[in-house]
Amino acid sequence: MNLTLAALFLILSVIIGGVIVTSLHKLNQKEITKILLSVSGGFLLALAFVHLIPEIYENNSETIGFYVLLGFLFQLFLEYFSGGIEHGHVHGKNLKGSIPWGLFIALSIHSFFEAIPIEHQLIHGSVEHFHNHFHGEDSSALLIGVILHKIPVAIALMTLLLASGFTKKKAWIVLIIFSLMAPLGLLAGHYGSKILNLNLEIILAIVVGMFLHISTTIVFESSDNHKFNYVKLISILVGVGLALMSI
Repeated sequence: MNLTLAALFLILSVIIGGVIVTSLHKLNQKEITKILLSVSGGFLLALAFVHLIPEIYENNSETIGFYVLLGFLFQLFLEYFSGGIEHGHVHGKNLKGSIPWGLFIALSIHSFFEAIPIEHQLIHGSVEHFHNHFHGEDSSALLIGVILHKIPVAIALMTLLLASGFTKKKAWIVLIIFSLMAPLGLLAGHYGSKILNLNLEIILAIVVGMFLHISTTIVFESSDNHKFNYVKLISILVGVGLALMSI
């Protein structure tokens, strides 16, 4: 898969989330968001443990673990500003139609950063130790995981914007600008590795830490009645199964 197609899929995933909110009013958007988040949480968790963590430890020294921890803490810092919208928290605020800059910037940084190592994974994403017969083939698992996660995040963001007094037009402008952050991350990874000799393995380790924070929060977070329901369990297992099939 080339860079242009990957960027298009990333943009479309955000647009799909916006369409679900603005056009499909009869659907239970809150339940859809929860299910999609659970699927993406299971996918990212399985992807991290089965594919990404073995890869970064196989190709780097033991100090790579510090970058995984850094990513975990970095995501914790970002969620101080985003309010946890990455895992479905939509807090009603009367923003009077003004852009919540702290939330928007935190989400944009997350989106930009997680996309940086995608092209590297598309080309070099197979783990020889576990999948010798796949070595040298493209691995789109990271791209799929990011896309699966972007849809519910876009639903949550659009819901928050509309509930906060934004017109549909203004909300769509914000959402489309947000959708461009991941393609910008793709470009940064592409040109950064070639021109600036950017170490994409270290960035991947940081992204893995971010994924671990998001996925574990989704998996272990209680429902509204503080019970772990069967729909969530099945959704997580579906996500895990999709991850295992895509690796």
